[in-house]
Amino acid sequence: MLGTAGGKLVKAVALTAGIALSVMPGRSVLADNLTDAFIGAYNTSGLLEQNRALLRAADEDVAIALSALRPIINWTVRVSQDYAKSRAGTVVSSVEPSRFFSGLTLSQLVYDGGASILGKQSAQETVLATRQALIDIEQQVLFRATTAYLSVLLQEETVQIRQNNVNLSGEELRATQDRFEVGEVTRTDVALSEAQLASSQADLADARGDLSTAQAEYVNAVGKQPGRTAGQPRLPKLPGSLAEAISLAQRNHPAILSAQHQVRALDLTVQQQRAGLGPNVSLNADAGITESYDNDDYTNDASISLNFNQPIYAGGRLAANVRRAMAQRDASRANLLNVQKDITQGVTDAYVRFETATASLRASVERVRASQVAFDGIREEATLGARTTLDVLTAQQDLLDAQLAEVASRTERSLAAYQLLQAQGLLTAERLGLAVQIYDPTLYYNLVKKAPAQISKQSRDLDRVLKALRRE
Repeated sequence: MLGTAGGKLVKAVALTAGIALSVMPGRSVLADNLTDAFIGAYNTSGLLEQNRALLRAADEDVAIALSALRPIINWTVRVSQDYAKSRAGTVVSSVEPSRFFSGLTLSQLVYDGGASILGKQSAQETVLATRQALIDIEQQVLFRATTAYLSVLLQEETVQIRQNNVNLSGEELRATQDRFEVGEVTRTDVALSEAQLASSQADLADARGDLSTAQAEYVNAVGKQPGRTAGQPRLPKLPGSLAEAISLAQRNHPAILSAQHQVRALDLTVQQQRAGLGPNVSLNADAGITESYDNDDYTNDASISLNFNQPIYAGGRLAANVRRAMAQRDASRANLLNVQKDITQGVTDAYVRFETATASLRASVERVRASQVAFDGIREEATLGARTTLDVLTAQQDLLDAQLAEVASRTERSLAAYQLLQAQGLLTAERLGLAVQIYDPTLYYNLVKKAPAQISKQSRDLDRVLKALRRE
């Protein structure tokens, strides 16, 4: 937890998602649902911590840019050795005085065509772009948690279905052996049932291996071992049409907002570089004591000067800086167009994926119902001698495939729904109402934006914030 100053970096948001319970033996008492996965991922993500630190670094760039508008005061110690030779008529004299200066020097920018102010404004736009990039990273972290949770759930259900199929195959083998003993079926029927049981056991072993892999990914994404899963999550509220989803994404997606701020930042950088071609005026002053090494003489002196500089020739560096800034700005504009297109495509893909998964789920549910009726009927007919063992095993496999398809379709629909949420820029801790301490990027910025001196109260507050962050 953050201290008094650090605690302001976050704000509590009430949890709105409930916890559903499901029954599965051999697991912990409390059930893990998708909300638990979100909370774990948000609180333990190293990727989020990395990008929060990058945002704080961008905040400091604003303070650095602001400092160019303020006076610079230094304690200066200067040792000088002068040499002068002069001729007066036939007399040639030379002087080599040595001096020691100790005192304060001041330099204050008076005018630079607005270059420093433009630099500060560009840094501020970069901060806004980095904040949006952090939100996009947050979406990626939460979607990875979604994928990890649904993958564990899918594999658990697959293991359960495979286990049921092994049990069913064992029952079929015992029934076939009983019928063989009374002469109703042949040794071939027994062999078919034995093969079916062995195949079911192999599939169960594969499913358990896939479950272990999914659990390992869950630990990586969420930061803890999965408990007993609470089943499929409630679907989030989704847009009524593809056009509505695209419109919302274009207005709201953090990747687009970040790219827009990047364009504005580089526009300001171009203006800053152009201003650098003009004159600048600075005020310089010093005050201190000058002593001579040759004797014990000393002087208390002070000086002040107003310096005017106009670049005339700098080897082409200044013009190259302008052209480079323009090229970077043009690249950012092109990137914005690409981001907008990618977001539109991402929304379209997620929307179509959800629609397809929904239709597939409806078909899968009907397929399971029909396959169950068919299997029950064929199994009953086999006991009367109207069906062969191969017919029963074929119907059993059809039922198994239908059950697996239904589970996969249900998981696919949930995954597509949250992918659509992410594609619109809505998969964030704040919008989901997670019971976590929401990171507040404005507090640190507000502490540093005025570039506090190292001995100020704000600087001490910053030290406490940074110490609290390092303890988390």
